[in-house]
Amino acid sequence: MSEIIFIVRLYAGYILISIGILFDFFGCVGMIRMPDLFNRLQAATKGVTFGTASIMFGVFVISGFNEIGVKALLTVGFILLTAPVSSHAIARGARIFGVEVVKTTICDSYADEKRSEKRD
Repeated sequence: MSEIIFIVRLYAGYILISIGILFDFFGCVGMIRMPDLFNRLQAATKGVTFGTASIMFGVFVISGFNEIGVKALLTVGFILLTAPVSSHAIARGARIFGVEVVKTTICDSYADEKRSEKRD
């Protein structure tokens, strides 16, 4: 019975790792294909957050609650907390320092806010 559980954990871990690799790959493709900094940042953040976190969770599923598994689980938590926050900080800083969005952007809340401040 324990052999079956080990095989299920192994396959589940490999599936999670494969999904993570796909997310990381498509995040890299998005970095190449997107037109401006903000879209590239979004693609990179999604790839890192879901891809690398999935890979680390797959490592945890395979190894279990040992040194490697606990470190992988802590890494998942760290990535889920820090990647979106750092992406937001980079995007906000870039926008404040004058990096413009691509012309085809439909909604630009920051520019709308700046225009309303100038009117007041």
